[in-house]
Amino acid sequence: MGREVVIAARGHENVTAEHASTLEVTSDDFLTPAGDCVLGVEADTVPADLDDAFVTACQSADAAITATLEADGHTAVVEGSGHPKLPFENERGHVLRTSDYVDDRTVMVGADAAAGDVDRDLVAALADGADLTLTLAVEA
Repeated sequence: MGREVVIAARGHENVTAEHASTLEVTSDDFLTPAGDCVLGVEADTVPADLDDAFVTACQSADAAITATLEADGHTAVVEGSGHPKLPFENERGHVLRTSDYVDDRTVMVGADAAAGDVDRDLVAALADGADLTLTLAVEA
């Protein structure tokens, strides 16, 4: 059974999206130039806010998770996996990882793309401060 959650955020002038192994959307209202994995700030939802049914689905060993990022007419889709140890307890940000590393910010492992792989037109729109929609969908 599939479930999804839609998270609203926005870009920031320091969005560079150059990180090779992670992608993040944070609830922080600022971004330093060092945050090269961050695509969006001011997220209206954090992992700890997600409902139990969604979390349980993501914790299935067979969970397939799709993250769709949309801003200013540009779209990027990242596909990856859930993990039984995903805690969904973080109060700040959602991190998609190409690796299988899990911490309290991780919402996807085995991602097929990271920030550095995202379409540059989408990145440019976010650097101009465009509104960002992150949709996380899980099939378990």
